[in-house]
Amino acid sequence: MKYYFLLLIILFFSVNTAKAQTSCSQYYTMVEGASFQYTNYNKKGKEDGKLTYKVTNVNGSGDNISATMVMDMEDQKGNTYSSEYDVACDGNVVKVDFKSLMNEQMLAQMGDVEMDISGTDVEWPNDLNVGQELPDGNVNVKMKMSGVMNMNMNVETINRKVEKKESVTTPAGTFDCFVIYSETKSKMMMANQTFPSRVWLAEGIGMVKQESYNKRGDLTNSSVLTAFSK
Repeated sequence: MKYYFLLLIILFFSVNTAKAQTSCSQYYTMVEGASFQYTNYNKKGKEDGKLTYKVTNVNGSGDNISATMVMDMEDQKGNTYSSEYDVACDGNVVKVDFKSLMNEQMLAQMGDVEMDISGTDVEWPNDLNVGQELPDGNVNVKMKMSGVMNMNMNVETINRKVEKKESVTTPAGTFDCFVIYSETKSKMMMANQTFPSRVWLAEGIGMVKQESYNKRGDLTNSSVLTAFSK
């Protein structure tokens, strides 16, 4: 579970799937009860688990709205994990509160662990345009786990840029998307990794598709929207 949690942190910053569509957002769905299912695939195209999100606790109106994203994960072995995090739409920007991901529910699934978390919230502007550069995001996690050594981890999402517009077809339908490129740098113990990724965002839906690559540009894993409802 500890390894899976660390992997989740990396995915959270490279593949943010917050969604809201209100008067202050075009690409993210803050509609009470909306749900989204993503199927994960490995580099060979074999199914590797599922992610399901549901929007709850929507508050506010106009240009200031907040919501909670309830996230259920199922890996390739059928193990399930749950967590939630907060999303806020403030004016022209949607912000994801990374600290809220480390809630009591997630920590309880990890066992005896303490965390110290700091960093910068991930931001997704409402008005995306081809060639636009997006703000970097980062998180620093200091973990104290009973029975094992303490662990420190730093994850940065850098070089975020809107590359192009592209039509994408998934089991959930066909969508006109903006393609956002980014690079995720993770540092944990003596290990340092940097890998690029792309996210396909559709207006009124959010993330439709995501791909991660190795340094050579080869596909390592992907996620595809397979079902949604509002």
